Amino acid sequence: MSTTLIEVRPAKAADATAVASTHDEAWRSAYQGIIPGAELEKLINRRGPQWWDSAIRKGSRVSVLVFGDKIAGYANYGRNRARSLHFDGEIYELYLRPEFQGLGFGRRLFAAARRDLVQSGLKSMVVWALSDNDPATEFYRALGGRMVARSSERFGPKSLDKVAFAWTN
Repeated sequence: MSTTLIEVRPAKAADATAVASTHDEAWRSAYQGIIPGAELEKLINRRGPQWWDSAIRKGSRVSVLVFGDKIAGYANYGRNRARSLHFDGEIYELYLRPEFQGLGFGRRLFAAARRDLVQSGLKSMVVWALSDNDPATEFYRALGGRMVARSSERFGPKSLDKVAFAWTN
């Protein structure tokens, strides 16, 4: 019987290519048919390895979930960006490669990001998800998030609704 190590750790600059590839796969899977095709391509293409390398080197909080020797997912988080919402921290992105979804890895990544935020003094937290992304909204509900706000975001000609889920300690 072999054992595969599953680890959540801060991303290193050397992870940039794998994080970009994870971002590409996860976004195509999550948003195909939700975000218009041309807009989705633009969003994915502007987040290549150089973008991730720069973000990691500049100190953005990016954690990766490593399964064996493969990056299976990532989370990007920090201070809450929405001034109208009175929560300290925010998970900006949490994505897994499609083949690693539904295995509990998202929960692990979420817990690690939340723990890091709390240890930094950011005790309450918010996450935004597109309303049409049922797997994401169900995931955050299952983790105990309560819906606290609605908004919309434009993707080219299309306006999509999004919802904020929050947690307080």
